[in-house]
Amino acid sequence: MKTPICDLLGIDLPLLAFSHCRDVVVEVSLAGGFGVLGGSMFTPEQLETELAWIDEHIQGRPYGVDIIVPERAAALQAGVAVDMGALQAAIPAGHRTYVQEILRSHGVDTDGVQPGALAIAENIPSPDELLDVAFSHPIKLIANALGVPPAVMLERGRAAGVPVAALVGAKEHAIKQAAAGVDIIIAQGTEAGGHCGEVTTMVLVPEVVAAVSPIPVLAAGGIVTGRQMAAAIALGAAGAWTGSVWLTTPEAETAPHTRQKFLAATSRDTVRSKGRTGKPSRQLKSPWTDAWARPDSPEPLPMPLQTLISEPALRHVDKLAEAGDPGAQDLATYWVGQGVGLMNEVKSTRDVVYEMASDYADAVERVARTLE
Repeated sequence: MKTPICDLLGIDLPLLAFSHCRDVVVEVSLAGGFGVLGGSMFTPEQLETELAWIDEHIQGRPYGVDIIVPERAAALQAGVAVDMGALQAAIPAGHRTYVQEILRSHGVDTDGVQPGALAIAENIPSPDELLDVAFSHPIKLIANALGVPPAVMLERGRAAGVPVAALVGAKEHAIKQAAAGVDIIIAQGTEAGGHCGEVTTMVLVPEVVAAVSPIPVLAAGGIVTGRQMAAAIALGAAGAWTGSVWLTTPEAETAPHTRQKFLAATSRDTVRSKGRTGKPSRQLKSPWTDAWARPDSPEPLPMPLQTLISEPALRHVDKLAEAGDPGAQDLATYWVGQGVGLMNEVKSTRDVVYEMASDYADAVERVARTLE
């Protein structure tokens, strides 16, 4: 089960797993795949803690980090942190009120939740700080989650011998990434959870492969089985980049009630919405996503302002949902792709890896038999 990505990253399976949970990262890598920690929401101190824990438990297996480093970020150019107070002051009062109204209309107690007061840090760190932490650990891949990586990220990757990957949702974006010197391109179709474009994985992957060859391409978007991983290889990809499939594992960060909603969901129960981050991202449908799609709703704010009003409310909702609050349970949502319709039972992370590997082998054998 070898592809160019296996040789490049030193892994046994062409399976990469994006997760915000360090346990998932470690378990995937120990099972022969490649775990990637989503670190964009961490402070430098938190990222250091997470990566140190991974180093202690991963037994020398390779892993990577995914962060957001905007190409033209003023913070990156200046090398300074963004003041949280200034961002909070930029949030219109009407948006704060609207969030409170969404919660109250579902009987959710709003005490203790203040939209715009997300307590992640006094300041949003500059991307330089996160890069410093990431490259101080033995990572084998660094991925940029949004846009073309800036020159400093590419330069640091080359200097450290660490491949730089970037996500794209359209062929023209892939061409820009190739011109910038990215080592790996992740072609993510609209089926994906989180931020995604409008082109399906089945169409996007061969388009991107043809446009950027010989740069290795990873297929992403709705891939939750080994059969789909085999299909991605057939389309020309060097492997699969996955995310949603790990959200129903016991190791994942998914809130307990939301995990149950995922297990019961169909592939039609997701929606692309700006209501969580300000950019279109696929998540589980709920009255929260419905509220931001209403004609009378305020226009979602640009990143990161929408995050600052949504995350405090949704984290509050998760806590109340776990405690049995019916209104909160109704509102609960999280990022997940259309592959959720195939995620019908809780399995350990390692079992998911092993099942995907077995399913991949079976699919390849089925295809091979058509040539007999």
